[in-house]
Amino acid sequence: MTPPPTDGLLFDVAAPPPPVERLLLLADQYVRHNDTLDRLLRAGSQSEPDAHVASAQRLASATRTAIKAVTDERLYESHELSDAVLRLQQLAFLSSASTDHRLPMARTLTALAPEAATGCADTVAHEIRRRRWSTTDAPKHQLTGTQRTALWEIACGHVVATSSPGRQYVHYRDERVLIGTLRSLEANGLAERVPQSASSAYVGGPLQDRVRLTAAGTTALAAAISSPPAARAPGTTPAPAPAAATTATRNR
Repeated sequence: MTPPPTDGLLFDVAAPPPPVERLLLLADQYVRHNDTLDRLLRAGSQSEPDAHVASAQRLASATRTAIKAVTDERLYESHELSDAVLRLQQLAFLSSASTDHRLPMARTLTALAPEAATGCADTVAHEIRRRRWSTTDAPKHQLTGTQRTALWEIACGHVVATSSPGRQYVHYRDERVLIGTLRSLEANGLAERVPQSASSAYVGGPLQDRVRLTAAGTTALAAAISSPPAARAPGTTPAPAPAAATTATRNR
């Protein structure tokens, strides 16, 4: 029998994502976790008070792994980077602490996690770019300013979609996301809708469709926020904005 090779594995193992992309993936995990808790709360699932525990434990572990990935970059410890790592440590603590509470409080403890993880991704991208000025290959998907803004809002868990006979609506929170922009992202494989996975817009209303980044969308957004300033289109920096009233756009 031929002995196995000693200079490698018998199969390919995917390389772990870089820190910025890992943090965007973490944000998506928190979005899915929170949506699941919303559906459980909507169903009044009193028979499964600990249904969230395993998911919260995985999130705490994933957050600690993301922290290690950031610290392994050995970046200069600026105040911004130190604050980002501290915020991630808080997220890990809150996720772990949520396992000791029932669903309503558990949902509260992770409510702001997607925005926090996405903000940390932007900080880490800025610090890597500022300290290393490294150049990367051109992104596979060249994003317009509106597409980039939409991907950012989606990563934060701010975008859902609904429909009624003959019409489709996009609900966003901070930055405007048009139905045409969402369709272009879907056509390019950068975003997708998960039917009836997000909480309803009002008590007793139907579940909404969560809009999420695809794997390609996550990579595209990570590449966009990691690009040197000269490579960016003017006015497209995604800065987290104060919470605003939920707004909807629709097709005509």
